[in-house]
Amino acid sequence: MYVSGTEPQSGSFEELAMPLFDQLYNFAHWLTRNRDEAEDLVQETYVKALKGFSSFQLGTNFRAWMYRILRNTFLTSRTGLKATMTVPLDSEGDELEIALERETPETILIERSNSQLVHSAIEELPVHFREILLLCEVEEMSYQEIAETLSIPIGTVMSRLSRARKMLGDRLRQELQKEQNHGLRVLEDTTRHIPRR
Repeated sequence: MYVSGTEPQSGSFEELAMPLFDQLYNFAHWLTRNRDEAEDLVQETYVKALKGFSSFQLGTNFRAWMYRILRNTFLTSRTGLKATMTVPLDSEGDELEIALERETPETILIERSNSQLVHSAIEELPVHFREILLLCEVEEMSYQEIAETLSIPIGTVMSRLSRARKMLGDRLRQELQKEQNHGLRVLEDTTRHIPRR
């Protein structure tokens, strides 16, 4: 039986929410670093979003709203609490570094995201830097959308993003240096055994 007023609302939720499923799952997987936990997190996000859909203001940013629910659900989970307790949210408002460069070594490397090096470097970042980098570079959210998703001012988005890029760049340079040194050692070891004429 059709109940007036209930069906269109759930239909419109599905219409808005289902296209975001893969993006939300990818973001959840980056946050949790565990496939099962990511699936649980997305499922819980959809349950909470459906329950709270009546409070969503039509015409506002639904994607940012869904990401905010997912992020808040993650932060209150056991994994999220562990991740945020290990690294303090330091005073990032002290210096405002503008994060306007779009073509940086990091963004180029992220675009070639099949690189295991980039994946592991991103995974090592503290959660508040990892999430902002992913929202900007992978999900391609605007600063305004990120601010809405994380419930922080745009200035903090820019500052945190700049610091996340710098931290990622430093880690990548260290890893590349290690790989280069390792490659040179292998080359030296190999050439040492070549008989001289």
